This record gives sequence, C-alpha cells and structure tokens, in this order.
Amino acid sequence: MRKGLIIKSISGDYKVITENNEEFICKPRGLFRYKEKTPKVGDYVDFDDKTKTILKIHPRRNELDRPIIANLDKVFLTFSVKEPDLNLNLLDRLLAIIEYNDIGIVIVFTKLDLLEDKIEFEEIKTYYNKLGYTVYTSGFGLPYEEIKAEVNDNICCFAGQSGVGKSTLLNFFDHTLNLKTAEISEALGRGKHTTRHTELLKVGTGWVADTPGFGNVDFPFDDLLTLSHTFIEFFENSSACKFRLCLHLDEPNCGIKKLVEEGEILKSRYLNYRLFAEELKELQRKKY
Repeated sequence: MRKGLIIKSISGDYKVITENNEEFICKPRGLFRYKEKTPKVGDYVDFDDKTKTILKIHPRRNELDRPIIANLDKVFLTFSVKEPDLNLNLLDRLLAIIEYNDIGIVIVFTKLDLLEDKIEFEEIKTYYNKLGYTVYTSGFGLPYEEIKAEVNDNICCFAGQSGVGKSTLLNFFDHTLNLKTAEISEALGRGKHTTRHTELLKVGTGWVADTPGFGNVDFPFDDLLTLSHTFIEFFENSSACKFRLCLHLDEPNCGIKKLVEEGEILKSRYLNYRLFAEELKELQRKKY
C-alpha cells in the first residue's frame, strides 16, 4: 500500500503522485460509493500500486464543492475590475464561504489598466487589505515572484469569475503549462469556461489548482449567526452591539450598522450581507 496526493480528476479516474514523484492513474474502490464519499483533487490517499485502486481517503482539513477540491491552504480570489466588471457580491460570497472553511485568502484584482476612474477602486482595495487579506493588482505589472512565493509549500486554488485571467496568471508562473485562455464574450459580458476539470499544477514547491470558472455558489451553512461570523469585521466589532447574538439586521443599537453609517465598514459589504441573509432566510422557510 502506497500513499499519495490526488492531483487530477477526470471521468472517474484519479492521477495520484507519491513523495518520489511517481504517478499512477487509479480508480476508487466500490466502498466509497457505498459510503457516498467521492475522492477529490487535493486528497491524500492510500492506494494499491499493483491494482491501481484507491483504498483509503485520509481525513480532510477542509473541502469545497465548487471547485471540487480538498485540503486547501490558500485560495487566490481573482477578480477583474473591467471586462467583466468587478463583482463585489460574488467576491463577498466567496470570502464568506472560504472563511467558513478556515482557508487562507489572497485577493488578486486584474485588468486595472482598463479602468478609467481608479479612485473608487483604490478605496475598495484599501478596505479589503485592512481586513487582513493580502491584495495584489495587475494591469501595470504584477509582482509574480511574490505571488509565486505565496504558493510555496501550500496547496492553492485560483478562483473567481470566468475570463478574469486566472489561467494567464498561471502561465506567467510557468510558460510550459500552456493553459488555455479565452477572450471575453461581449454579448455575455463574461468569459468562456476554458478549464474543464480540476488539476493540481506544480508551481515552485507548492501546488496550484486550475479550475473551472465560478458562477453563483451556495453557502455551506444556513444559519444567520454563522453568516455574520464569516464577515470578519462584523465578528471583530460585534461587542459594540447591544445584543450579544446581534445579527446586524433589524436589531436596535447595532454597532455594525453604526460603523457602516460612519463609513468604517464598506457599504457594499453590508448590503451584500443583507442580501445573503435574505437568501438564507428563504432557504430556512423552504426547509421548515
């Protein structure tokens, strides 16, 4: 029995790599189907190198469903500021989901050279940076070596809107990857999906997943208190609220709403939070 890391999944086959960089194409044993547990890229597994069968999936630190990947150390959220326009609703949604899974976050804003008025964007960039997220921008040169260093010794994933330049960034890291890129469809206002499967690619001493582009994604929780805790500035300032379990919606003397009014919390963040809260309320009504 050998141990390895799943680095590619396609059509029910899994490419597993060992510490000695030996690669095997394996299939999972039927037991996983019985237990309704499917191997994911990023899983550490035990396998039989003779029968090419995955025998055991080691416990996961975390996992995501879109993209389908496990054991991530960092997610690089990649968003363009133009073509397609910056989608702060999707950014805040992904931040909440990734915070819930306790995964490190790096934000990369692309195509800054296409933006005419950069003042509003600089305020947005500064705000997310103040939240504790490392923020990079491209359009006038990107510190690729710094971003590459972020990958070292980690399993990472680039995620975000389609057509924002995720594959282009990866090709800068290693031109031998030759990942497919696509132009933006003007009619749709978004890029075509250029990646059809999830695969871990070796970058420096770490791994980066090239994944299909994101559309809307569902929250892995359905309670409002958990949602409020995934907005880190809400959680950190909740002691200013009158009620200990304040949800920052309609409660009186809410410290978070006061910070929004004072401009200390980005208004779009709070409005997105309210939209997400209504979404979860609707799910709860349907559930119960």
